[in-house]
Amino acid sequence: MTTPAPTFLAVPEATRVLEKALAAPSIAVTVADAAAKSGLALRDAERGLTALVSEYRGHLRVSDEGDLVYVFPAGFTKPWEAGDAVRSGLRKVKRAAAGVARFVVRAWLTIAIFAYVATFLAVLLGLTLAKQGDRDGLPGASLFGALFRVLADALFWTFHPFSPLAIEAYGAGCARARRPRDETPFYEKVNRFVFGPPPPAEDPRESERRIVAEIRAKKGRVGLADVMRVTGLSRTQADGIMARLMLDYDGDVSVSEAGGIVYRFPALRKTADDGPSPRAPEPVWDRREAVPPLTGNGGGSNFLIAALNAFNLGMAGFALSANLTLARLYNIWEMVRHPDLEIAPLGYDGVPLVLGLVPLVMSLAVFVLPVVRALGRPLAERAVAKENGRRALLREVLEATRKGEGVSASRLRAAWSRASGGPVDDAELTRVVVELGGDVDLEAAEKVRVADPSADPVRYRFAELELEAEAVDEERAFAKESERKVGKVVFTSED
Repeated sequence: MTTPAPTFLAVPEATRVLEKALAAPSIAVTVADAAAKSGLALRDAERGLTALVSEYRGHLRVSDEGDLVYVFPAGFTKPWEAGDAVRSGLRKVKRAAAGVARFVVRAWLTIAIFAYVATFLAVLLGLTLAKQGDRDGLPGASLFGALFRVLADALFWTFHPFSPLAIEAYGAGCARARRPRDETPFYEKVNRFVFGPPPPAEDPRESERRIVAEIRAKKGRVGLADVMRVTGLSRTQADGIMARLMLDYDGDVSVSEAGGIVYRFPALRKTADDGPSPRAPEPVWDRREAVPPLTGNGGGSNFLIAALNAFNLGMAGFALSANLTLARLYNIWEMVRHPDLEIAPLGYDGVPLVLGLVPLVMSLAVFVLPVVRALGRPLAERAVAKENGRRALLREVLEATRKGEGVSASRLRAAWSRASGGPVDDAELTRVVVELGGDVDLEAAEKVRVADPSADPVRYRFAELELEAEAVDEERAFAKESERKVGKVVFTSED
C-alpha cells in the first residue's frame, strides 16, 4: 500500500482560513497555535503566517528556547492605509503639479522669453526710428534708442571676424570641439534654471535587486543585518521586506539554539555560471548622498538665461512707466510710417498688460524661484548630512556586531562627524540606535567607569544582531556548494 503524497494548501486559501480562525491576532502566536486553531497542517499554517506577516506588517520574535513567534500589532487590519492613501494622493498631486509646471516652463516660458526679447527689440527699434524722425511720443525713448545703438555696436565689434574677442572665441570653440558637446535642449536648461535639475529616475526594484544579489553572494543565508548593509533600512523595515521575499523567492526561516534568526533561500543560488560565487553589492555607506546642483547648467547657459530675462524685466518696467500699451505702440508706429501727417501722440491708455504686467511677473518669477531654492539649500544639505551620518553609524554598528562586540557612544559620534561634517545631538543618536535595535550596556559602562573615569562610559549592545550574525555564520559554514549547480544537461532544444 502506497502512502499518498502530501497535499499543500494554496497560500491565499491558508491566509483566509487563518484570518477567520485567529480571533485575537494582535497577540503572539506560534505555528502550533495557528495550526490548532485553524485545523491547518503545520506546513500550511507556517506558510500562511508568513504571508500574513508580509501583508499586515507583522513581526517575528524568537524565544530563549529558539521558538519562532509571529506577532501582529495591528491585527488583521491595515490602519496605515489611510495615511498611506493621503501620502500617495499628495505625491500624485505634487507630481501632477510639477508636471504642469514643467510643461509650462518648457513650452510657454521658454518661447515667451524669446518672444518678448524679439518684441522688445522691435519696440526699441521703433522708438529709435521715432526719435530720428523727431516724433518722440514717449518719455525715455531717446535713452532706449541710444541703448539700442550701443547694443548693436557692441554685437558688431564683438563678433566681427577680425576682432580679438572673435579670434579668442574661435580658439575656445576649437577647444570645446574636442570635448563632448552638451546636447541638452535649451528649453530644458530654462527648466533647470527655474526649477532645478530633475531628480534621477528611481527604480522601484533597485533595493530588491541588491538584496537578492546579497543573498546569492552570501550562500543563500542572510540576516536582517545583511539587508540593512545594502539598503540602509532600519531593522523594522528590513524585517517587513524579508517576510515578503520569503514568499516571492521560496525562502524559509530558521532559528539557532541561541535564538538568532536566519533567512534561507537555497533556490536563489542556482546558476548556470560555473565561475566563482557572485560578489556582494557595495554597502550603503559607500554610496554617499549629495545635494543636487542648483541648476545643473553651465555658467554660460545660466548667464544667457539671466541676461535675457533681465532684459525683459527692464523693458517690462519701462513699458509700465511709459504706459506702453498696444494702442500707444500702434500710434507710434503710425507716426513713424507717416511722418508727413500730423498724428497726435496718444495719451494715457490704461495699464499695459501685454508689454508690461505679464512680462514683469514672468521675469520676476524666473528670478525669484531660483533664489527661493538657493535659500532652501541649507535644509537639503542638513538632510543629506544626516543621512550620510546615519549610514556611517550603521557601518560601525554592523562591524561591531559581526565581532560580537559592543560599540561606544564616542565611536558612533566620531563616525557620524566624519561622514556628515558635523556633530550629532544626543536625541538623534539615541533615535538611530533604537531604530537599529540597540540598548545601553550597563555592565560594560560600569567596567569602563571603574577602569578609566575620564573615558566615555556609554556602551551600546545590539544583542539580536549579534545572535543573528553568529547564526548566519554557522548556517553558511554548512551550506553545500552543490546548491549552486544545476546538474548535468540531459536535453536541449538546440539539437
